[in-house]
Amino acid sequence: MAQSRIWPELGPPPQLEEDVLRIIPLGGLGEVGRNMTSFEINGRLLLVDCGVLFPEEHQPGVDLILPDFAPIKDRLDDVEALILTHGHEDHIGAVPYLLRLRPDIPLVGSQLTLAFTEAKLKEHLIDPVTLAVDDTAVATFGPFRCEFMAVTHSIPDSLALAIETDAGRVLHTGDFKLDQLPLDGRVTDLRAFARAGDAGVDLLMVDSTNAEVPGFIPTEREIGPVLDQVFAGAPGLIMVACFSSHVHRVQQVLDAAAAHERKVAFAGRSMIRNMTIALDLGYLTAPEGTIVNLKTADALPRDEVVFVTTGSQGEPMAALSRIAGGDHKIHVGPGDTVILASSLIPGNENSVYRVINGLTRMGAKVVHKANAAVHVSGHSAAGELLYTFNIVSQRCVMPIHGEARHLVAAGRHAVATGVPSERVVLAENGVVVDLADGIAEVVGAVEVGNVYVDGSSVGELTEVELKDRRILGDEGFVSIFAVVDPSECHILAEPTIQARGIAEDDSVFDELVPQLTQALSLAMEQGARDTHQLQQVTRRVAGRWISRRLRRRPMVIPVIVIA
Repeated sequence: MAQSRIWPELGPPPQLEEDVLRIIPLGGLGEVGRNMTSFEINGRLLLVDCGVLFPEEHQPGVDLILPDFAPIKDRLDDVEALILTHGHEDHIGAVPYLLRLRPDIPLVGSQLTLAFTEAKLKEHLIDPVTLAVDDTAVATFGPFRCEFMAVTHSIPDSLALAIETDAGRVLHTGDFKLDQLPLDGRVTDLRAFARAGDAGVDLLMVDSTNAEVPGFIPTEREIGPVLDQVFAGAPGLIMVACFSSHVHRVQQVLDAAAAHERKVAFAGRSMIRNMTIALDLGYLTAPEGTIVNLKTADALPRDEVVFVTTGSQGEPMAALSRIAGGDHKIHVGPGDTVILASSLIPGNENSVYRVINGLTRMGAKVVHKANAAVHVSGHSAAGELLYTFNIVSQRCVMPIHGEARHLVAAGRHAVATGVPSERVVLAENGVVVDLADGIAEVVGAVEVGNVYVDGSSVGELTEVELKDRRILGDEGFVSIFAVVDPSECHILAEPTIQARGIAEDDSVFDELVPQLTQALSLAMEQGARDTHQLQQVTRRVAGRWISRRLRRRPMVIPVIVIA
């Protein structure tokens, strides 16, 4: 198979030739999130998806991680459209940040996808240009002819698309699975996949998230009876946490609640927003009076209410995390049941288990994927991928949407169905893939990285600053203040040391003060005159002593005042 990482010798790509299609993943490869891909031919660009990645514990203070727009930032006027395959945050969450740069990029997607996206954009005061398509649509955007196809996923209205250009045809699956009994009856259109294969698919870009999972993913309908059983045995309040865009899962919660004569209230801003949209558009249904607001739900007996909340991934500010921490107007206790109806996104395990433990300490019964079948994935397992490869009969395969292990596993499945190993392109973010004469191959790489949203700043937080935050969180900091007169080589105020986040009392640093005084005096005698030089001396001497004496590596912040 083609190389699976950016080798040191992989340099910039050559100039793009006429009638060659260039594909650059800007996010989503080597990770589960912030999916975005750029397609270019004859000077024009087509973008597919623009999502976010949620931070892990080693990224303190980060709110969101965006795709790196740098390779296309100076060429946004060449963008024909941004196609959104479905309405999950890891595919639409970064759209507002892209449209800040060019607000009139046409957004193309299904009705529900565009409705979720437009609601997000409204919060950013952006009025987008949109084009709604369905799974029968064919549309042309500059040199790109796109045919849209229905796929089943964990959100309604998901789409795959075939992109036809002078360089060949690409089939991009989006996120999909082969659920034969979906709640809305909208199955993945394998006939459309086969028709594309008959016409000739030069490159299949395939969802790889569950490539390591053997067999087939169970149907979403299997969740309903499990929820019904949990509801029947719940004596008190019921709370269900899931993704705020998982309309199918919420529908099954509504069905179970109606069957057990309970009212349902939504909690969490994004949950309320998205489910209101889904109800208004008819993607979500419930008997009249089943859905109530939070105020009404609070006044009901606890055994007559179900709360549907955000926070299934342990997000600190989401409703469920705040409930588990006792920082929410909704309270749980003995007799109450909390259902986590979602999978664990890699990296979120500790946060989720922290929430589960907090709820358990409060006396609630917590039902989750590890102890009950309350979740099925929205991504194809190995057996489904094998079917897809055989149906499409593609010339080349490029696994997408997954960590390295997922991409490699999907590549192996492609080879097992007869795709030559040299035609399997294992790429990562920034790797440049050219499609010419029906063959896709790696031709170079462009520099891409993580773009962090930190409060109101976008892209200003660097890896160096993140490292500083981790040091502060793990090791604490030590501040050292001194006043000197370099012209006379005198210490006017000997070093004062204060520490935060270090177990030892400040008195432990008493033996360090003479060493700092001696080091500063010697530095001034040897010609050190400016603040920076004296701060460096202070930092070096203090860091060495703290490491040797306390076995710690805190951040050392010297403040040297020159009189």
